[in-house]
Amino acid sequence: MRRLGVGVSLLALSLVGGLSVKAHAASGDGQDTGGISPVIIKETDRHAPADFGFGPGVRPGAKARAAQTAITPLAAGVVPTGGANAQTQGVFGPPITWPIIGVHAVLLPDGRVLTYGTDEQGQQGGQFVYDVWDPAHGTEADSHLTLPNTTATDIFCSAQSVLSATGQVLITGGDATVDGVRNYSTEQTELFDPLNNTLQSIPGMTYARWYPTAVDLSNGEVVILGGRQEPNIDAPAPEIFSPTAGWRTLAGASSVPALGFPDGNWYYPKAFLTPSGKIFVLGNWTYTYSLTTTGDGSVTLLSSQAVPGNYQLPALMYAPGKVLSLRANKKVNLVNVSLKTPAITTTTDLDQVRYWANTTVMADGKVLVNGGSAVANELTGVAYTAQIWNPLDGKWTVGAAAGKPRLYHSIALLLPDGSVLTGAGGAPGPVNNLNMEIYYPPYLYRKNTSGLPASRPTLTSAPSLVHVGQTFTATVAANQTIGRVTMVRTGSVTHSFNPSQRFVPLTFVQSGQTLTITMPTDPDVALPGYYMMFVLKGGVPSVAKIVRVTT
Repeated sequence: MRRLGVGVSLLALSLVGGLSVKAHAASGDGQDTGGISPVIIKETDRHAPADFGFGPGVRPGAKARAAQTAITPLAAGVVPTGGANAQTQGVFGPPITWPIIGVHAVLLPDGRVLTYGTDEQGQQGGQFVYDVWDPAHGTEADSHLTLPNTTATDIFCSAQSVLSATGQVLITGGDATVDGVRNYSTEQTELFDPLNNTLQSIPGMTYARWYPTAVDLSNGEVVILGGRQEPNIDAPAPEIFSPTAGWRTLAGASSVPALGFPDGNWYYPKAFLTPSGKIFVLGNWTYTYSLTTTGDGSVTLLSSQAVPGNYQLPALMYAPGKVLSLRANKKVNLVNVSLKTPAITTTTDLDQVRYWANTTVMADGKVLVNGGSAVANELTGVAYTAQIWNPLDGKWTVGAAAGKPRLYHSIALLLPDGSVLTGAGGAPGPVNNLNMEIYYPPYLYRKNTSGLPASRPTLTSAPSLVHVGQTFTATVAANQTIGRVTMVRTGSVTHSFNPSQRFVPLTFVQSGQTLTITMPTDPDVALPGYYMMFVLKGGVPSVAKIVRVTT
């Protein structure tokens, strides 16, 4: 039997502690409509053409596969030759056929990628199959392991996070069909085990949730925020999953303004663990909130306000305690959440409105924005050209152009070789993209117009486990002078939001081939979990070693 929490009225706007806010409803262009209304989500599949990478409706036949194989890198770390602008724009590889539409994508601790969200024809629903891709085996069909979902839980539009203690993927909530009608919610919970590629059900949440966010804590627990229980019932009370104790509800942190229907904040809440150990919630309109997870929890309305936003725009933590958020009308906010009262500033405007774009922090700390369109989930004003933001000067540069539109249900995920897996989109959409494109950033190319791949440093060894505050050693190849050591937390992305990723620069001293590296002392900065550790020489990153960080 499905379990539902207590229903919450759309007009019940009181915050815990007696504070209250005026709710706003954002229109499609991010402007204030002045009313109170929930975000209307319609997931009904359109009769959209399927694109397997060779064009809409064209299935990958033998000739098409042969042609694609000839130009697609077949192993991790292989960088294709680009054009004269590769050094500044990077390169998008050719479309790669994917077994499903990868609505959800998770980088596993062993470097493989878990995706799920549709069946093998691109029809929405995660109850059918899930896929595990091994980049080390190339991009052909045998690099994929597509398995049946034996739990029968529809994990479409769920939340997912890699547990820092075990490397298993926690999957919470998702879709449910009631009396033949889709897009209800489920409280069910699953664990994916990368050791044996199995998905199993475990005890579920108190609240059914569709579109929740998972935020990792430094003690290994995971906070589940937002989502909705039913089309007219939100789920404003967070829950915490402990790998040892199961679920508990943060009743004191129940907040309709922060996590419910007004302002659309129930929809994959943009939430981040801060260096103080609190969770910062960046509202989809202008309001911001602070959430504590001790005891019963609490929520505080902050005085910091962002420029108007929209639930269809992404945000990410690009540096310790620093968040970048795409807002309405091409505006971009920067939020310093390290301060007691977060400081919100603006940086240079984006090139265009990019509803359903994805943001990715790369190996060098720059931010990639790819995909999106001027009209949400429509082939109008499609942004094929990527943009790259430099946190050192706040400026955007033009990246390479992709071959496919990446709209609603698209993903982007940094891989251990420093490239970015981009793709998916559809179910619903104007095109159901059963394909991906790998983006090779400018740092992988020589600093000239040859378009040739750069010579990369080699990280020859690194420990598989390091502790917060620890000093440890790693080795590099002979005669390589390393300029930077960085760590990027393995990502978990869906619906244009990747709350798991974060960039951590490391201090180090080099002596010959030995690097003596020091970890940050704050576990809320070096958040326990799995990281890609890169060494950079002349701005060019190595292939990463995946390192588990623990307290």
